[in-house]
Amino acid sequence: MALAGLTAGLVHALSGPDHLAAVAPLALAGGRRWRAGLLWGAGHSAGLAAVAVAALTLRGLLPLEKLSSWSERLVGAALVAVGVWGLLKAFRGARRAAPPPAGAARAAFSIGALHGFAGSSHLLGLLPALALPAAASALYVGGFALGTVAAMGAFSSLVGAAAPRAAAAGRRAYPLLLGASSAAAVLVGGWWLVA
Repeated sequence: MALAGLTAGLVHALSGPDHLAAVAPLALAGGRRWRAGLLWGAGHSAGLAAVAVAALTLRGLLPLEKLSSWSERLVGAALVAVGVWGLLKAFRGARRAAPPPAGAARAAFSIGALHGFAGSSHLLGLLPALALPAAASALYVGGFALGTVAAMGAFSSLVGAAAPRAAAAGRRAYPLLLGASSAAAVLVGGWWLVA
C-alpha cells in the first residue's frame, strides 16, 4: 500500500503546473535548491492532512467547497507574489543565484500548505485510502506524502541545477531562466485567481 501511495504522490506532485510554477522560482533563488521542493512538499502534505482530518472529524459541518475555493484564490495570490518577486530579481540584473532570503524556507512550506488545502484534485489521489482498513490506509497516505515530498525535492534539485549552468553560460542566461519561471508562476497564479 505504501508503494501505491508513493506512486500516487509522485504523479500528483509532478502533474500539477501550479505545483511546478510555485517551486521553480524558489529553487532558482539560490542556496540549497532541493530544500525549496522538500519544504513545499512537506507543507503540501501538512495542508492535505489538515483537510483530511477536518473532513473526517467535522463531516457535514464545514463548507469544504467554499473553503477550497478561497484556498485556491490564496494559492493564486501566492503564485503571483512568488512570480513578481522572481521577476523583480531577474529585472534587477541578478547574474547568478544568491542565497535565498531568510523567509524563503517558511514561504516554500506555507505555499505548499496552501496547495494542500486548495482544490479537490489532491483528494482523488487519496480516495483509495478511504476504502482500505486503517493500517493500510495509513501506509497509503504516508506513501502519498513521501511521494509528494520526494517529487518536489527532485524537481527543485533539477531546476536548481540549471541556475549555475545558466550563470556560467553568460550574464543574461540566469536572469532569463529566472524571469521565465517567474512569469510562469504569475500566469498560473493569475489563472487560479480568475478561474
